Amino acid sequence: MNKRAVGSTREAEAASYLEKNGYQILEHNYRCRQGEIDLIARDGRYLVFIEVKYRRTLRSGYPEEAVDKRKQQKIWRTARYYLYRHGYGEDTPCRFDVVSITGEGPQAIRVIRDAFS
Repeated sequence: MNKRAVGSTREAEAASYLEKNGYQILEHNYRCRQGEIDLIARDGRYLVFIEVKYRRTLRSGYPEEAVDKRKQQKIWRTARYYLYRHGYGEDTPCRFDVVSITGEGPQAIRVIRDAFS
């Protein structure tokens, strides 16, 4: 399986896991000139922008470690554009989560809420 197919599979797995845990998925793979956001969801009153990271092994570190400051800034800019394009006000409560997947199965999924703070 190529990287894009693996990524799509893991994003679908993450979306399913999040839905089972109360998130309402609004968008998959939102793209614009500013960048891409893997998943956009509602969790209670929050609009949540979600980055999904997968690693088969931990040899290179934990998946969430790949969401560095540069990647966070790109996601943040993309989220701002999404809010503008979809008519959300500046007072919309937002959060940035990271879904970290290592190995196989639901026990391999970890949600890091408010990961950018």
